[in-house]
Amino acid sequence: MDYQFTAKVEAEFDEIAAGNIGWTSMIDQFYVPFHKNVENTMETSERATGERPLGIHPVSGRKIIARIGKFGPMVQIGDEKEDGEKAEFASLPRNKAIHTITLEEALELFKLPRTLGDKDGVDIKANVGKFGPYVQLGRTFASVPKEEDVMTISLERAIELLEEKIQADASKVIKFFSEREDVQLLNGKYGPYLKIGKDNYKLPKDKSAEELTLEDCLEIAENQKSTGKTKKTFKKK
Repeated sequence: MDYQFTAKVEAEFDEIAAGNIGWTSMIDQFYVPFHKNVENTMETSERATGERPLGIHPVSGRKIIARIGKFGPMVQIGDEKEDGEKAEFASLPRNKAIHTITLEEALELFKLPRTLGDKDGVDIKANVGKFGPYVQLGRTFASVPKEEDVMTISLERAIELLEEKIQADASKVIKFFSEREDVQLLNGKYGPYLKIGKDNYKLPKDKSAEELTLEDCLEIAENQKSTGKTKKTFKKK
């Protein structure tokens, strides 16, 4: 951390606010050299992956390493640049670490997803994804608690986690509209709110979520869009 640089920037912001210097000039002095440094780093520096060799695959003979990937710690079998074959990847569960995982434990990860059994003819699977270990039934996903192991979780425990998730999802929905399935009134961390597609909207304090009609919801969304906050801008001197 360069505290003198931070203090200098804060002082320049004060000068901009007072109208003594133009903000574009100040930003250019910082951003142009900074951008060049970033581009140089991207071109010449190697990514820090924390790569750790684990051994050789007993069947394919390809190398196995543990490293940091785009979505976190992972194990990799093979290297397309070295052996000409597409590499295989498996995410590390939360209870495993790059610096301690063994070759045997790494090989077990490639047995995922595990099919634990089925419920009403639909397979229940255990796996590790971008957000950690989970169990799956159709399109329903439930996280596996960090103190439990996705490699040993039972069918009975998976069903319990999935049922809890289904109940939680059901209690979250206050109201939905068959004619517009993308419009929902939901219970959130801070109370009821309106969700349309991927957008969320606050409900008026004098309105009850249960009483709102589809037309009310669309009007709430439209009003909030039209009264959005505007960004502050500096006038160029």
